[in-house]
Amino acid sequence: MALFITDECINCDVCEPVCPNEAISQGAEIYEINPDLCTECVGHYDKPQCQQVCPISCIPLDPERRETQAELMEKYVRITAAQ
Repeated sequence: MALFITDECINCDVCEPVCPNEAISQGAEIYEINPDLCTECVGHYDKPQCQQVCPISCIPLDPERRETQAELMEKYVRITAAQ
């Protein structure tokens, strides 16, 4: 699954710089995660870094974007190959 940021986000700015895939950006009102770039940090870290630093825990898994570990790894390979 990709992650997403709920409307509980307080725009504290800590999640964006820790995302290794640059999937997090400032949206119209709160930060947003691009699901096409989010690998839940697979390929980079053991745990999603944005979830680790979020002070209010507003970054859950997106139940509408289910992805296996293998699919996340494929996405990581595709993203890093393009860089």
